[in-house]
This record gives sequence, C-alpha cells and structure tokens, in this order.
Amino acid sequence: MENFSNYIYKNVHYIYKFLLVFISLGAIIYLFPKEGKFKYEYEKNKAWAYENLVAPFDFPLVKTDEEIKKEKDSIRKNSPVFLKFTTIDVDSIQKIINNKIDEFKISEKQKKQLKSLNGKLIPQIYSKGFFAQPDKDIFNRKIFLQKSNTYQIKSINQIFTRNNLKKIASLSKNVSPGLINILIDLYKNYLPSNLSVDRDLSEKFIREKLNNIDVYEGIIPAGQLIISKSEMIDENKYHQLQSLEKAFQIQGKSSKANYWIYTGYAILVAIVLSLLLLFLKKYRREIYEDNSKLGLILFNMVLLVALTTLTINYDPVYVFVVPLAILPLILKAFFDARVGLFVHVLTVLLLGFVVPNSFEFVFLQIMAGIVTILTVTELTRRSNLFTSVGNIILIYILGYFAFHLIHEGNIRLISSKIFLFFLLNGILTIALSHQLILIYEKLFGLVSDVSLLEWSNTNSKLLKRLADKAPGTFNHSMQVAHLAEAAANEIGANSLLVRAGALYHDIGKMLNPFYFTENQISGVNPHDELEPEDSAKVIINHVLDGVELARKNNIPDRLIDFIRTHHGTGLVKYFYKKALKNNPNADKEKFRYPGPNPFSKETAILMMADSVEAASKSLREPTAEKIDQFVDKIIDNQLYEGLYDNANITLKEISKIKNLLKKKLRNIYHLRVEYPE
Repeated sequence: MENFSNYIYKNVHYIYKFLLVFISLGAIIYLFPKEGKFKYEYEKNKAWAYENLVAPFDFPLVKTDEEIKKEKDSIRKNSPVFLKFTTIDVDSIQKIINNKIDEFKISEKQKKQLKSLNGKLIPQIYSKGFFAQPDKDIFNRKIFLQKSNTYQIKSINQIFTRNNLKKIASLSKNVSPGLINILIDLYKNYLPSNLSVDRDLSEKFIREKLNNIDVYEGIIPAGQLIISKSEMIDENKYHQLQSLEKAFQIQGKSSKANYWIYTGYAILVAIVLSLLLLFLKKYRREIYEDNSKLGLILFNMVLLVALTTLTINYDPVYVFVVPLAILPLILKAFFDARVGLFVHVLTVLLLGFVVPNSFEFVFLQIMAGIVTILTVTELTRRSNLFTSVGNIILIYILGYFAFHLIHEGNIRLISSKIFLFFLLNGILTIALSHQLILIYEKLFGLVSDVSLLEWSNTNSKLLKRLADKAPGTFNHSMQVAHLAEAAANEIGANSLLVRAGALYHDIGKMLNPFYFTENQISGVNPHDELEPEDSAKVIINHVLDGVELARKNNIPDRLIDFIRTHHGTGLVKYFYKKALKNNPNADKEKFRYPGPNPFSKETAILMMADSVEAASKSLREPTAEKIDQFVDKIIDNQLYEGLYDNANITLKEISKIKNLLKKKLRNIYHLRVEYPE
C-alpha cells in the first residue's frame, strides 16, 4: 500500500495530465450528435456526385415540411367549433328591446304588436342559442353545441346568428314584413350572445388532431434505386434522400448503434488529442509539462465544440456566428502563432463531425485561422485587432461567395443574411477577446502580452517605489530592459516578456539600496565595514527579497521567474575573491546565488543583458575593442559555468545576442566631439 502511495505521489503530475485529456475526450464525445452522420452531402438541383445509391433497407418516405404545414393549416381551418351556453337575463333583454320599440314613430297598435311578438321570439331565440359573432368565423364548419353536459352536432342554420335572423319571419306570419325588419334591426344591434366558444375544448381538439398527423406517406423497399451517378437531384429525389438521411438518424439512436457510433467518435477524437500532445511534447515541451497551459488549450477546444453544437441544435443557419477565430487569437496571446494555428486546425477538424456542409465549413474556418495568425501581430494595439478582424470577415465573405458561385452557378439566390452573420462573428471576436484573456489569466495563472504591457508601465506603483528608493537600480533596470528587448527581437523571442522581466528583476535591492554601488552617491560604501561573507549574503538576498516583494505585490509567476534566474547559480565573484585573500579555504557555496539557472530564451537573454550592463560601468576609457572583448569574456564565462544549459537557446542565437550587445554598448559609450570652453 505504501509503495502504491509513493507511486501516486511521484506520478501525480502525469495522472493529472491523463485526467485532463480523458475528461476532454469524454466531453467532446458527449457533445457530438448521438446518431450516425449521413455520409453523403447533396443539394437540390445539383448532380449526384457519388455512385448509384440503392436503398440499404426499407425506409418510410417522410412528408415535406410544406406538406405537413398544409395539413396543419387545413386542420385549424376546418376544425369544428365548440359552443356553450352562457347565462343571460331574458326579461331584461325584452325590456331593452321594448324600450327601443317605443322610440320608433309608429302607431301604438304596431308598437303593441311588436312588443307581443318580441315576448314570444326572445325565449325561442335564446333556447336555440344566439351567436352574435360574424358568421364567417364558423361558416361551413361543424358546430358542437353543449346540451346537458354533452355536445351535439349542429349546423349554422340550427342556431341564430346576426345574419340569419330573417328566419324569425316564419315564426310570426301575422306580422307585416316592415315590422319584422324593425325587430330584426333591433336584435342585430341590441341582442347579446348567449353562446360562446369553448376555446379550451376547441384547442384540445386541434392539438389532438395535430399530434395524430402521419408524417410518412409511403415506403421505399430495400434494393430500390434511389438515384444514379451524375443524375440531377430534383424535388422528388431530394425528398427521398432526406427521408433516407432521417432513417439513418433514427437507426443511429438505437442503443446498439450508439455503442458503435461512440466507439468511432472515441477513436477519432483520441487521434486528434494524441496529435496535440505529440506536437506539444516535441515542439513546445514547456506547455506539455505545464498542466495549467495544457488545461487552457483543452478547455478552449471543448468550449468551442460545445458552443458550435448548441448553435447547430438551435438552428444550423447560425453556425457562422460562432467566433472560432478567437481561438488562435487567444492562444497566440498566451503562447505563440504556431501553437495557435495547430490547435485551431485540430478543433475545426473535430467540428467537421457536427456541422452541415462540413467541407465548406472546415475550409472557411481554417482560412480564417490562418488570417488571424498572420495579421494579429500586436494584440495590445486595438487598431491591429480591428484590422485583423476586418480581414477575417473579408475572408469569410469571399469564401462563402466563391462556394455559392460553385454550387449555384449564379448570384441571384445569395443570402445577404449570411454576411450579417459574418459581421456579427467579427463583433463577437473583438468584444470577447480581451475579456476572455483576462478571465483565463485568473483561472489558469498565466500571463498574456496584454498584461505584460500593463506590467511594463514604469508608472506602476512598485516601479515608482524602486525609482524613489533606489534610483540607480531603477536606471540600471531601464538600461537592461532596453538591451534585453533588442536582443529578444534579434532572435525572435518574446520581447515584451523579457522587457517586463528586466524592469522588475532587481526590485529586491530597494530594501537595502545603499549596499549596491549604483545607489551609492555619497562615496561611502557600507561593505567596507563587513566581512566578505556578510557582504555576499546581503548581495545574494536581493534575489530572495525580490521574489518575496513581487509575490506581495501580486506580480505574475512568469515575471518572478526573471527575478529568480537573473543570476542563476553564479558566484558573487568580487567578495569571493576578497574572501580568498583572507582565507584560501573560504567556502565557495556561501558566495553562490540560490538559482535556478535560466530555463528559457527570455530568462537567458536577461542574464546576459544584466551582467553585461552592470559590468560595463567598470570600464575605463571604453573603446570598441575593449567592449567586444569585455562582452565575449562575460558571456563565454557564463557558458563555461553551465548557466545556460537548461535554456532552450542555441550557440548561434547567443552569438547574435553578443554582437547586438556589443553594438548597443558601443553606441552608449560613443564619445562626442569635445566642445570648446
């Protein structure tokens, strides 16, 4: 048990890496469609691009959306109307009509005759039911009329409406037509309904009918030829192909089919993730070893697969709104262009399983990713980001336009709505890029070029303190930053990172500024009163003090690395040689910096620039020859001591850096002509 615990403890880093990859694999497979993907791509009015297609099994012909819509409209239009009786005060209605009769300029006899007739007709009308809404609402439709908690089938003529009130004449044969018309007009205007539509029952009836619509209209038997090679896909063939595709999807939802579908997905996704790990292990070892960086990459891949899948499930037409170009943009901000493009291509290949017209989608997205990598040179400049996104939108539009010409052979049917989606894609890329970078910095403990630019601001609180307490050290840091930045540009390293690291590499000196010669303005050297060992301890402690101070001020670990490594495990040679004069057996380790040695190009560049700039202050009457010998001696000695063994920097790159430092120092110490007094 103890051996197993020790094994887990020693390999926890790789176990965590395995879990990251395994969880990403599972998440991507879960997001993929649960049914099999139809292996043919086809479009209406285009030639069939494959061999003869024969029905592999019996499958039903599915009605078109248009056919189903017509059936639904017919059901709604011809569905019966359910009417129910509502309570009404017949006596009050009779009184209202009688009062209106009194207003007519007719004889009292006629008024009396109308009132008598009104008293007979009102009860008869309401017993059969009066529906005051326009007849067109129920014209030619069955009527179900409520009678004693049941519904009886009636026709429009079996109830009273405003338009069939004339039939009351048959109920009053002894009354003149003129008086009947007066009564009919009064009923039209003042007679309220005692019938109302039972909307709940009507809607329930319609829903049941709609739910029972048969979506199939026939069977295609196995072995029947569906379409021949190069045959034009007309409306009928297109309908059959759609039905076959849906049949494949239905079959794919069975548990047995799902097992094989998931197995296929697992193999393909595992291949993609394996390629990612192999690439990182071979070409970006520092990312492969850092689980936070690997986690950032895998998280973004899963996130974009999820966003695209959700969009497809909602409506495939919106697939080009998903800002996939943000992936290489973000990864370039944290790592480099090569990583950004490689991960983007792998992610787009994964999405090919999800999206319709996968070739068109993959082509456009890979082109957009390449444009992103080539055009976004400085994410810290907003104008550059806008220009890059503009180029991405242009590539989308041109690519879509070209595909449309290939498919349709004309520009008449081109959809301007797609162009709006491309524009929205660009807006989302601009709006989300900086926010996501900030979030990822907090979540994964990384530092992007955007943050490095902020940390490079010499008006920051910590650098202001350094300038106040140790002005000589601050000036030295500025000079080192200038040299290191130029050297990084010379060999293609991250110049923004090395500049920020150079500005903070000596912040530990502000705790004991006068123990460092660049801050000794009075001519008094406190080391004169100390033993060499004690002096070396003060000098060495500026590294440890700097790390502690940086952490208190929340400086990112990526910059703290420059503080820890800018002297590596080198010696404080001045005081070591001084100690040797007093004691030939002086302990060398007491004069050695704690390290570690530089482990990247950027930290190696800082060590060179720092040592050369600091030592250059001791040159007397510097000449070009002296400067060249001086730079070669310092850096060659560091190489001999093995201080650069862990840095992924070549001798050719070191040679370039030496030549650049020589050139810069010659310019710094270039003597002006002597002005006359």
